[in-house]
Amino acid sequence: MQPQPPSTHRPPAAEGSGPQAPDQSTWRRDLSASLVIFLIAVPLSLGIALATGAPLQAGLVAAAVGGIVAGLLGGAPLQVSGAATGLVVVTAELVGQYGWRATCAITALAGLTQFALGAARVARGALAVSPAIVHGVLAGIGVTIALGQLHVVLGDTPNSSALENLAALPSELSHPHPPALLVGAVTAAVLVAWPRLPGRAGQWLRTVPAPLAAVAAATGVSTGMPVPRVSLPEWRLQALPALPDGPVLGIFAAVLTVTLVASMESLLSAVAVDRLRAERAGMQEGPADLDRELAGQGAANVVSGLLGGLPIAGGAIRGSANVEAGAASRKSTVLHGLWVLLCAGLLTTVLELIPLAALAALVMVVGVKMVSFAHIKHVQRHREFPMYASTLGAVVLFGVLQGVAAGIVVTAFFSLRRLAYTRITVEQDGAAHMVRVSGQLTFLAVPRLSRALAQIPAGAVVIVELGGSFMDHTAYDTLQSWTNAHRARGGWVTLRGRGGRPIAEPVSTHACRPWTPWRNHHCTRPAVPVDAPAPGGGQQLLGGVSAFQRNTAPLVRDELARLAREGQCPTQLFLTCADSRLVTSMITSSGPGDLFTVRNVGNLIPPPATDGSCDSVGAAVEYAVEVLKVSSITVCGHSGCGAMQALLDSAVQGTTGRSAAGRGGDGMAPGAAASRSKAPADPQTPLVRWLRHGRPSLARMQRIGRLGRGEVAMADRPVADALERLALVNVMQQLDHLMAHDCVARRVAEGSLQLHGMYFHVGEAQAYVLDPPSRTFTAVRPEVLDAV
Repeated sequence: MQPQPPSTHRPPAAEGSGPQAPDQSTWRRDLSASLVIFLIAVPLSLGIALATGAPLQAGLVAAAVGGIVAGLLGGAPLQVSGAATGLVVVTAELVGQYGWRATCAITALAGLTQFALGAARVARGALAVSPAIVHGVLAGIGVTIALGQLHVVLGDTPNSSALENLAALPSELSHPHPPALLVGAVTAAVLVAWPRLPGRAGQWLRTVPAPLAAVAAATGVSTGMPVPRVSLPEWRLQALPALPDGPVLGIFAAVLTVTLVASMESLLSAVAVDRLRAERAGMQEGPADLDRELAGQGAANVVSGLLGGLPIAGGAIRGSANVEAGAASRKSTVLHGLWVLLCAGLLTTVLELIPLAALAALVMVVGVKMVSFAHIKHVQRHREFPMYASTLGAVVLFGVLQGVAAGIVVTAFFSLRRLAYTRITVEQDGAAHMVRVSGQLTFLAVPRLSRALAQIPAGAVVIVELGGSFMDHTAYDTLQSWTNAHRARGGWVTLRGRGGRPIAEPVSTHACRPWTPWRNHHCTRPAVPVDAPAPGGGQQLLGGVSAFQRNTAPLVRDELARLAREGQCPTQLFLTCADSRLVTSMITSSGPGDLFTVRNVGNLIPPPATDGSCDSVGAAVEYAVEVLKVSSITVCGHSGCGAMQALLDSAVQGTTGRSAAGRGGDGMAPGAAASRSKAPADPQTPLVRWLRHGRPSLARMQRIGRLGRGEVAMADRPVADALERLALVNVMQQLDHLMAHDCVARRVAEGSLQLHGMYFHVGEAQAYVLDPPSRTFTAVRPEVLDAV
């Protein structure tokens, strides 16, 4: 299980209470979540059964079995299984071709296949299918569902195929059944509008699931109208499934289709729900076991088929609702199955009030939502739209299995095309010859590469730009051999990727991050003979600049060019210490143009009344506030601040800055300043004069100690020592100094400028932010991003 952040830590239970308190808490959460997903599952299950042409009771059987069996045996504890939306089209075809009893047998056989696949531990292999194919299948199923159920909303019955439904749509639209159309319109309107209800009343109403609210509203509107309604037979054990009559190959294909679609839908939903679970605190269950989940889904399909239920799969809609409702364990899923079972036995009279047009509209909206524009943008960004479109079209025209096959064929074709397609051009750009390679460089492109390189005269300056992402050994050997030969004849060759970034470096090159310190940053060390003295700081600096030009400049050149054209427009003024260990761009994850940064010894901000020698900081503040119009100012102190240590020593020795002479004031560890300076510093040095702006912070801390009130605090731990306490107080004091500047005070009063305090502990690599009302610094914790 993911480690929980400290903010969610709970103290251990009192002695004698044992684990009862947490267990009771999870029981309450699971009970509440089970009622929510029960209210979603009942109308959705009835709607799916209606869309497939199966007995309506079969949807309730699938919901109950999916909740109880898959909930107990599955490997994704918070996933909720039931009648599968993705299998609506497949099930409808099976019912029409083989009959209902044979469809139940196919469901049971598919369950046995799933169980065997789970036992063979191949579940992860199903996730290797391209997301474009998976989303194309779901979108194709959604289109087919929507076309079919639209006929029910219009007062007719759906045809056997999507093309027939599409062909019959004009005549249905010209002669609709008004009561059914009204019921369907009300259902769809409530489904769309319910999550967007405004205000406090809307927030309260949204606690009721949208499907339940939509069906309830449609049922109320349809009172007294002559519309078809749910008809549930007396609850009894269905006749045993019968093996279908037909070619063995056709039956095998049907079982394979149900297995494939149900497994893919369940596994993908399990991954999505598991991501949601990882973001939530207080979960009892661990990460999803996909092999166990596949076996559990197989067991559920066997039981559902034997009891006369629809094929079962895990659903992302119900699973995400389960997590959002606060479920902590698999008990919520099992309880929801029990509620469905009780509902089917005790509330048949209520269920029979529901108009069929409402259930059709519910499933139609679900089908439309399966065509996700976010997925279309995603596959388009990855240049996989042809795979998506071909899969979607084939599912609508021919069926699910044929759609998957079409998607795989198109994917293989485009993969081979991308691998084989290579365009090589030679251009002369001034004194240099540009050899541009677009596409992958494989052995198939070696003859063209050789012909292109043969055009370049000996001794020329050559830039080879490789725009692909793959180069096999044959192409590499050809390119390397030509490069060595060209250089031996006095030529100059450089290899680079798209955007000018070098892609070929010497074997001895050290892979360094941009923030790697010089002492470990081999890329910035100039080459010197073995017996030569160590390079000085100037050479190291130039080496760093050279590494920037080689590695980083190509990455930021476009952004810096934009800033050069448009000018700077930062939203933040960041005021911090000159300490060399405080790398502002690293701790704020900022880039060029983001921060307007002011650094000085001790992160001090002299009030406006001070003499002219301190105008530099005030000028920066005025420029940021009045000219750049920043919306935020942050004052950041840090641990081990030499300026704060100097102020503390001055309080003991009576001279501000006495210990600051040891290392130039800032950057000293606690106690280092006093040990390094043996004599008082000249009280008139620039450093001593500057540090007097920190005296108000020292006086403020001394008042805190003497009066015992207004104590600055850390939320997660005690303040370590006097040095850390002074650094924290100094941040608060410098924020007060900021407010003494008229431009700052005016913008804050207008509400267009915010002030923030921050403290960075160097040794812990931990940032803390100030809560002004409580004078408390709270640790900034890593955020968990939504990956669903």
